[in-house]
Amino acid sequence: MDTIEVVVGRIGKPHGLRGEVTVDVRTDEPEARFADGTVLRARPPQGSVSALQSVTVVATRRHQGVLLATFAEFSDRTAAEGARGIVLSADIPADATPADPDEFYDHQLIGLSAYDQAGTLLGELTAVTHGAAQDLLTIRTLDGREALVPFVAALVPEVDLGALRLVIADRPGLVSPFPDQS
Repeated sequence: MDTIEVVVGRIGKPHGLRGEVTVDVRTDEPEARFADGTVLRARPPQGSVSALQSVTVVATRRHQGVLLATFAEFSDRTAAEGARGIVLSADIPADATPADPDEFYDHQLIGLSAYDQAGTLLGELTAVTHGAAQDLLTIRTLDGREALVPFVAALVPEVDLGALRLVIADRPGLVSPFPDQS
């Protein structure tokens, strides 16, 4: 069976003295992705001193709405501090879809054609960037520019995977240039 790699979280700051860390969850299935014994791929941020390529979940718990995780590789606060910013990913079946119909995996979105609400082709979605507040879609416009569009319903009211398209509520300066920049 073919699989794809999906980002499931990012390690945040240490919590306590025994190596526990906060996790910025990037999955709609944290109970499954962070189950005890699960091995996740680890991608340290640029400039990190960490050389980890994987981590093993020992335990998780919620504390004031934040996921706290203990990984076998972090025995104390110093080790946990060195892991800050590591992006965690897991393999899923290539044909998997999120349980929530309003959620999408990055690979489902990349390559979609972007149209405005009048049906005019704006470009192609080339990347998804996961931010702390919201995700950003990178649209390569027909004239070769890259535009960042916040992935919120007000600006992206329609995603049609079957038709390989999404609709953007475009306005000058979002994807289309301002009139004086044309």
